[in-house]
Amino acid sequence: MELRFGLITVLALTVSRAAAAQDIVLEQITVNTGSSTSTITTLPGEYSGGQVARGARLGLLGNQDFMNTPFNITGYTAETIENQGAKTVADVLANDPSVRSTHASGGMLDSFYVRGFPLGEGNFGEIAFDGVYGVAPTYRLFTDYAERVEVLKGPTALLYGISPNSSVGGTINIVPKRAGDVDLTRITTDYMSDLYGGTHLDVSRRFGADRQFGVRFNGSYHGGDTPIDDQTRKVAVGALGLDYEGEGLRATLDIIGQREDFDAPQRPFFPLAGITIPEAPDGRLNIQRPWEWSKSQDFSWLGRVEYDLTDNVTWFAAVGGGNSRVERLFGTPTLLNSRGDVSVTPQNAIFDVGRTTAETGVRAKFETAGIDHTVTLQASGLRQRLDRGINSGTVQFTNLYDPFPRPDQNVPEPARVPKVSENTFYGLALSDTLSMMDDRLLVTLGGRWQHINSENFNATSGAVTTSSDEGAFTPLAGIVVKPWENVSFYANYAEGLSVGDSAPTTAINAGETLPPYRSRQYEVGTKVDLGQIAMTLSVFQIEKPFGELQTRGGDLVFVEGGEQRNRGVELNIFGEVTPELRLLGGVTFLRGELTETANAAIRGNKPIGVPSLQVNLGAEWDAPFLPGLTLAGNVVHTSKQSVNTANTMEIPSWTRLDLGARYHTEISKRPVTFRAEVENVFDLDYWSGVASFGTLSQGAPLTVKLSMTTDF
Repeated sequence: MELRFGLITVLALTVSRAAAAQDIVLEQITVNTGSSTSTITTLPGEYSGGQVARGARLGLLGNQDFMNTPFNITGYTAETIENQGAKTVADVLANDPSVRSTHASGGMLDSFYVRGFPLGEGNFGEIAFDGVYGVAPTYRLFTDYAERVEVLKGPTALLYGISPNSSVGGTINIVPKRAGDVDLTRITTDYMSDLYGGTHLDVSRRFGADRQFGVRFNGSYHGGDTPIDDQTRKVAVGALGLDYEGEGLRATLDIIGQREDFDAPQRPFFPLAGITIPEAPDGRLNIQRPWEWSKSQDFSWLGRVEYDLTDNVTWFAAVGGGNSRVERLFGTPTLLNSRGDVSVTPQNAIFDVGRTTAETGVRAKFETAGIDHTVTLQASGLRQRLDRGINSGTVQFTNLYDPFPRPDQNVPEPARVPKVSENTFYGLALSDTLSMMDDRLLVTLGGRWQHINSENFNATSGAVTTSSDEGAFTPLAGIVVKPWENVSFYANYAEGLSVGDSAPTTAINAGETLPPYRSRQYEVGTKVDLGQIAMTLSVFQIEKPFGELQTRGGDLVFVEGGEQRNRGVELNIFGEVTPELRLLGGVTFLRGELTETANAAIRGNKPIGVPSLQVNLGAEWDAPFLPGLTLAGNVVHTSKQSVNTANTMEIPSWTRLDLGARYHTEISKRPVTFRAEVENVFDLDYWSGVASFGTLSQGAPLTVKLSMTTDF
């Protein structure tokens, strides 16, 4: 990692020196350049107010305007990321009413629910990078290298292929930063309570007679004591983005290296069955001790190329991958009773994740009988491997509200880190978007044949314990009707794929891996674009199967017998109410239900971690009494959530208020922006979420963030 960071730093210094003294203005992004079938180096424009984009990259379908797509999509811009001081993708998604974070705020990874379904615990490859899986860091993504963070709600098996860890609620895609038309040298220095801070450098240059070569470097280092008791954190990120825009040929290369070290990382709590969930402790309290630690490092890369065979036919290809490695010493705490007593067994563990991904295809535009077609044919493949070694110590005890010291345990590092699983996915996809009546009617049809080869291995012998070698076809159909230019009605039917569960040892078919699960979504919605402000309304139903034990002829058999159904209504709003007032957010109503189960007692119950109401509403106001000053606020609400399928354990609802301000001015003829944010203004103590396997996460305490950004 040190060598990789060193190489990236040398490149950054070279770029910076090569562009001496020139007038620097705020960065601009090239929009809608290249051929009509291009996606490389092009971005949909920003919507009024600059907080979200007019569209997003929809995997197989390429860049699409939000009014022309039969899906609910949101693309959060670099302006939103910068103005909110968002350091991670989880910080950005605090704006989205369809998304909830399900991991401790002071922990070593991020995980999410989208539309009430988990996006893979610990992400584990579930977030796409530049439109493909298998590149983004596994456990946490930082915004240093993110131009946009896009959220597409619903199953996306056709658009992106099967997700590596079987998410069906939606897809999060990171659009990497590219060199803009205007050169940029930007430094941001920031501070966060208690004593945590650092610096971020962003350098962008273009070279060549036609400025066809672009270089974008982002590097940062942060460290210090966090607001969580006994916790220190160090983060280093380096990202290099190269691009070439020639006549008919475009190419990009992204290289990312990052490392995050924790002392006393917060962990989610696993409650014993049958207990009453205790009240959430002070968000600063931490039962983890300073001798417990984690070290995670990632290296990722992705190369893309497009070549225009004709004005309306483009060949594209991509290849990439990466490696994520975590070394850590800590345990997952177990809540023993309502008094907050906790047991912890420290574990010394190593996780190593290797990823390789590739795709190629052709995108073409043509007309037949007065109907415009955009057709894409794509072949793709992804391989992901997990190596894991764990040594356990002895159990220790503490208390949630009084985390007294636990003696240091010298748990040895695993002598072996054997391969425990390997998944290989490859497939072929075809889509056609038909445009009729001057784009007033758009129909999207497509399907993907996906092959799934999944193997789990015995950590001792290396023998295959469970496996799946199956193929499946997933269709998609969507329609957009625009009776008026600024109003869209849409509907879609989409299917998702999940790797089948493996039968436990208690089953007569122990070791058998079930065929891939096929999830189904039905969705209708309306989008209204009033020019300065837009609103979207979506109504959806997603049905996802799961495996369970059933009694047949006196034997326990593991079969695909269960089903979770989530129904919901999403209302989103974004844009400018007035030139001085901007809104961003919305509300999501969810009704999750276990519709099919072998156990009649839980049939009809709520699934774990699915609230009935999620609200995010943010506003920005440019103060008229002081030009350059903007005041901001964001309200986040989540209703109560079940912790078990019997619905006998739950966490209460919570509402959090965040406030912020920024002031833009000039110092020595250079633009300078000062920012301040206070998260959790009233210092609420709350359980922020429940993961799919029933663990509880502490919400962040009151946290102050300060920063200053300067362009040179």
